Amino acid sequence: MLDQETLDRLWKFEDPELSEQRFRDALADPGYDADEKAELATQLGRAIGLQGRYEEAGALLDSLDGEEPTVGVRILLERGRVLNSSGHAAMAVPLFEQAAELGDHLGEEYLAVDALHMLAIADSAHAELWTRSALEYASTAHDPHTRRWMVALHNNLGWTLHAAGRFTEALVEFQLAEQWAERTGTAAEEQDAREAILACELALAEG
Repeated sequence: MLDQETLDRLWKFEDPELSEQRFRDALADPGYDADEKAELATQLGRAIGLQGRYEEAGALLDSLDGEEPTVGVRILLERGRVLNSSGHAAMAVPLFEQAAELGDHLGEEYLAVDALHMLAIADSAHAELWTRSALEYASTAHDPHTRRWMVALHNNLGWTLHAAGRFTEALVEFQLAEQWAERTGTAAEEQDAREAILACELALAEG
């Protein structure tokens, strides 16, 4: 199976058209076996969905054989993402729940955290609960790549708390996001955390 770093190198999230082409090129590469190509195809479906071509993305994902367990988790995740993005968040929730459970069972830490992170988005009424679950999971992950989720998760929780007017708690989360960004993240993530900290401090000062 493919490691997450291999897939991440093909992704350019701000340019889903380019990502689509990269995954199509990878699928044409004879160096990948059938299961690896199925994994690549799930990401092709995601790239197509990010362009708003939801029916096409759904049809592609439905055509994939999810017998291999990790591929099965990825299919659940990407089906859920397509449903969520197309305005069917409630239908996406059980798919993300299945993906989180199966990912955990398989020891696919990165995918389990991804599914919990998506649950916080799709099930916004329980966003704090899902994000805290994802943080607890990612903080004990053996995989360094999975621990990188800590930056985004603390940031997301910070904004959830900020939106609820819980600025002191939000500030703590943004400070944690900055600390994790310094350890495992990027310069852009560090900058985002600092800007969020300033926004929180301003809100506290005005309050």
